[in-house]
Amino acid sequence: MARINMNYWNKHAEVDQALIEKCRNCISLVIPSLNEEKGIEEVIRASKPFCNEIIVIDGHSSDKTVSVAESLGAACFLDNGKGKGDAIREGISRANHEVVVFIDADMSHDPKDIPVLVKPIFNEDKDMVIGSRPRGGSDELHGDFNKFMRMIGSDIITLGINYRFKVRMTDSQNGFRAIKRVVAKDLGLAENITTIEQEMLIKALKKGFKVDEVPTHEYARKYGESHIKLSRVSLRYVYSWLKYMFF
Repeated sequence: MARINMNYWNKHAEVDQALIEKCRNCISLVIPSLNEEKGIEEVIRASKPFCNEIIVIDGHSSDKTVSVAESLGAACFLDNGKGKGDAIREGISRANHEVVVFIDADMSHDPKDIPVLVKPIFNEDKDMVIGSRPRGGSDELHGDFNKFMRMIGSDIITLGINYRFKVRMTDSQNGFRAIKRVVAKDLGLAENITTIEQEMLIKALKKGFKVDEVPTHEYARKYGESHIKLSRVSLRYVYSWLKYMFF
């Protein structure tokens, strides 16, 4: 059963029309994708009320992901075939607005959370905000051994980051996050796979940027299966975690 913080369900009451309008004009939404033709339409349609620039960075999909996204008005670009980290860097380079928001293409994140995610950037001058699954609940981190190991690994990495930088984050890995474009470009991101998310957090803290998090719920993906294979990437997670924290 997913752990859900009930405060999560009330937070949309804090979003007003002025904030939504600011989102539309100040956000570049970046969607890394790979064979997500069934989910990408829902993500784009649900995101349109909150941003006027939607950028899909595609990992050379073999299905209709790109054609579906383009038919809905999204700007589509191919990555360099190296992984999600490569797609995120490409998205940052293509973004034109003040704030870049990253969201997955499988509807595991609710686009209605976008204004909540960026509110600390606009109202409190934070530099980066991460959606917290421990605070908002997750349907993907519980229920089988592989999910359990992912959760434990994520908690260990987050714990190390907290003690290293004297912060109290609860989620270092969630791909649903917002960051000022100038800050993202300043970080010198290098990871080619999903380890870029912990790299982004560690480098932001190391450089003294202001990082925050808000509760967001992670839903079970509606279509297909996750592209992440824990056995293939676990060593890279440990290596990059230690590398960026201490060197």
